[in-house]
Amino acid sequence: MKSSVIREMTTDEVQDALLNEKESLSKLKMQHAISPLENPMVLKEKRKDVSRLLTELTKRSKEAQQ
Repeated sequence: MKSSVIREMTTDEVQDALLNEKESLSKLKMQHAISPLENPMVLKEKRKDVSRLLTELTKRSKEAQQ
């Protein structure tokens, strides 16, 4: 998920996407622990997506406080 796409989303959509990405990441981690994933780089991409979403939420909350 690109940062430009995240910036266009509403705050509620970002929060929903964050929940979905976190859930997806945890499922992938469990699958990887049981048997190796075909492409382990997916874990890295999911972690980065979660970070991008959290960064956008933090940025928006700081803007709202000012």
